[in-house]
Amino acid sequence: MNGMNGMKKKKPGAAQRSRISSGLLVQYFLALAAYLVALAVGGLAAWVFAHQFTWQGYELIYVVLALVREYLPAFAGAAVLAGWVVISYLFLSKPLRYLDAVVAAAEQLASPTAKPIALPTILRDTENELNLVREQALRDARAAKDAEQRKNDLVVYLAHDLKTPLTSVIGYLTLLRDEPEISPALRAKYTGIALGKAERLEELINEFFDITRFNLTTLTLARETIDLTRMLEQITYEFLPVLAEKELTWQLHLAPGIRLTCDPDKLERVFDNLFRNAVNYSYPGGAITLSLAEAAGEAVITVENKGQTIPPEKLSRLFEQFFRLDAARATSTGGAGLGLAIAKEIVELHGGVITAESADEEIIFTLRLPLGAQSPATVIKS
Repeated sequence: MNGMNGMKKKKPGAAQRSRISSGLLVQYFLALAAYLVALAVGGLAAWVFAHQFTWQGYELIYVVLALVREYLPAFAGAAVLAGWVVISYLFLSKPLRYLDAVVAAAEQLASPTAKPIALPTILRDTENELNLVREQALRDARAAKDAEQRKNDLVVYLAHDLKTPLTSVIGYLTLLRDEPEISPALRAKYTGIALGKAERLEELINEFFDITRFNLTTLTLARETIDLTRMLEQITYEFLPVLAEKELTWQLHLAPGIRLTCDPDKLERVFDNLFRNAVNYSYPGGAITLSLAEAAGEAVITVENKGQTIPPEKLSRLFEQFFRLDAARATSTGGAGLGLAIAKEIVELHGGVITAESADEEIIFTLRLPLGAQSPATVIKS
């Protein structure tokens, strides 16, 4: 590393502090120099003025002038000392005022409000930086509050929804116990309903685990090189029964032999979330288009389906934690609102990007994943 590369760039705030300090020092020494010059010029003018007249020994002015002449070094030193003290006080009080203003601004940052931070003009850059921090803190606080509220609402929703399938399971099992002479057909029907409700109960419990894992666990990748084309073919095949329930079909456009270095288990979860999302929000009888291509060293995957256009304000929040596109459909199709958020984390952990767009009753998700191993390899959830 050469000398230029080894030097650290100064931050704008550090440069501003350097300018303020240098400016104050220059002003301080200029003020001292100006005072000494003014003192010398004033003393010389007083000496010339005093010699323009003849003073009598009994006059007070003569006594004063004689005293000054006799103790001239002492008077001159006192004048210099007094001037130095006054000038030093003035220039010391100025940075102290700046410090007080910055301390007050820091206290305001501890509990940020909509009121902007105001500092002296000379600290304008610092004022702008602190206001940026204040605005970011307000945004973070709002986001945290919204996320916590969504999480609380979700927990209440899930807790309530846990009771519904559990009640059904208990009810149908009680019928089977209390009616031993029930027909085999009706017994099979009740058993099937109870099983369906139990499976729904399992899904809800898994959603609780998802919430905990997403917020508390450390995500790490176990990388290996796989045939991405074959992996997508296998997953789409496994989804055929799910598509059949809504009379949907696949339209596959998969480039052959694309190899990707990734964590296949976590990436499978990404595709599972995207495909389920496409199924849940597709018009019945339509097709889901899955494309895979290679471009500029990346695997480009698109998932496209026909469905109700997602408004821009909701589209921008699709990857937020606990955000569900349609809360009214949550019982039958929705989950904890974590699927796409987790998918985004996994894709970014692979060094990739996931985006969503929607227009003219089309919903398109696009994934771009680097074909080789990329950093970071670990993300710690807070």
